[in-house]
Amino acid sequence: MSSYTPVLKKLYAEQVVPALVKSRGYKNKHEVPKLVKINLNTGIDAEADKNQIADIARDMAIIAGQKPVLAKTRKAISNFKLKPNQIVGCHVTLRGDAMWEFLYRLLAVALPTIRDFRGVSPKLDGQGNYNLGITDFAIFPEITVENVKKSMGLDLTIVTTAGTDDEGRELLKLLGMPFRRTEPSAAPKTNAA
Repeated sequence: MSSYTPVLKKLYAEQVVPALVKSRGYKNKHEVPKLVKINLNTGIDAEADKNQIADIARDMAIIAGQKPVLAKTRKAISNFKLKPNQIVGCHVTLRGDAMWEFLYRLLAVALPTIRDFRGVSPKLDGQGNYNLGITDFAIFPEITVENVKKSMGLDLTIVTTAGTDDEGRELLKLLGMPFRRTEPSAAPKTNAA
């Protein structure tokens, strides 16, 4: 058993917790919001063949570091051309050290490689959790673009114990989430003649 601690987890314990206690005035360190899990999710085209499904599952496993679960339909929906037990997506839930390692790779390596990147939206879901949509999963360096036959998007949900969006936003900002700066709305122009 190694005593390796992920970089971001160490940063959380040594810098983020004291900073949040100081800024928010928590009485106990257990009140400080923390990360619970990160969910990765992607959809699979209803007409995808077995090879395409296997490629998507392989790429998702490479990105997450663990095998994904394939999501199947429960019943047939003719309007969407779906049959019962047809694979329509795959998802992974990361917890513990795997979660911290993935978040570090996302913040330090993957997001900065997006062309014309100006930050991510500072909007949370109202309960302290953050959702992020990535249009092309090839931003992760683990993926070799030559093996990708079809581009795939990725939905990320970062679940925290924060009670409010402000607490969750501050936690993620201290961890290094590159939030977009919101420009103050310009004063309305008046037609002075």
